Amino acid sequence: MTAGHPRFVYLSGGVGGARLARGLCDVVDPEALCLVVNTGDDFRHWGLFISPDLDTVMYSVSGVGHEARGWGLQEETFHAVSAMDRLEEHFPEEAATWFQLGDRDQHRVLPMSDEVQPTFIHTRTEGESPGERLTFQDWLVRRRARDPVAEVELSGSQTATPEVLRALDAADCILIAPSNPYVSIDPILRLHGVRERVAKKPCLAVSPIVGGRAVKGPLAEMLGDLEGLEPSPHSVMLHYAGLVDGCVVESTDLATLPHCDITWFSAETIMATRQDSVALATRVIDCAKELLEA
Repeated sequence: MTAGHPRFVYLSGGVGGARLARGLCDVVDPEALCLVVNTGDDFRHWGLFISPDLDTVMYSVSGVGHEARGWGLQEETFHAVSAMDRLEEHFPEEAATWFQLGDRDQHRVLPMSDEVQPTFIHTRTEGESPGERLTFQDWLVRRRARDPVAEVELSGSQTATPEVLRALDAADCILIAPSNPYVSIDPILRLHGVRERVAKKPCLAVSPIVGGRAVKGPLAEMLGDLEGLEPSPHSVMLHYAGLVDGCVVESTDLATLPHCDITWFSAETIMATRQDSVALATRVIDCAKELLEA
């Protein structure tokens, strides 16, 4: 415990994870909170190495992120993309502009790994035709996640940074963001030493499913494609079986959830403003303290 207060490690990725991260940073002291961020969707584009989740979390917690869009900076410009648009006709691969790179680019924010840990999506087709193996950003951004998913391939060395492992050892409670479990949280949990450390700690998740739909992104479809599950907070918790002790869900979803080993907590989980993020973060910390006291 830090000066009598619990220490938290927050596993995060994606827009929802970043929005809750900014609220947590507003209500938890820096010495009591460490943010561990997915790097499984990192990739190279135009010769640049890009870390979308790390960027989104850092922009959000520093208050410079674009509120409505959920990624990039508030005053972002896209002059370079406009120039590449004019070149794309002649150099379609080198100048591809499907990924929007801008011109401008406290609490501890740790990348999950210092090594490349790429995520690939294997698509599903009707009939006997084989699907494709796509990089995550190619599937999500370029193809707009329209291809059904047969498999999520998490590759790389599975090496976590020593800082991440030390933070988990020192934590009193693990928080899991309202992120896509397959492509934002699983890449963190698969790293050597991470899952077993999380399993030893009280763990509270926030549901990324509200009213049978994903708050953002393709999770609802992926639950059906990969596990034959209907989109619900309970389905996500089944994916985290053995790790999660409690889950914060949208208030209107609480009555639909079964009695099980997980403790359900209700809250207003949609984060349209920073005030929403702070309110949810406050509730999450209160729920985490209840788990710690149980």
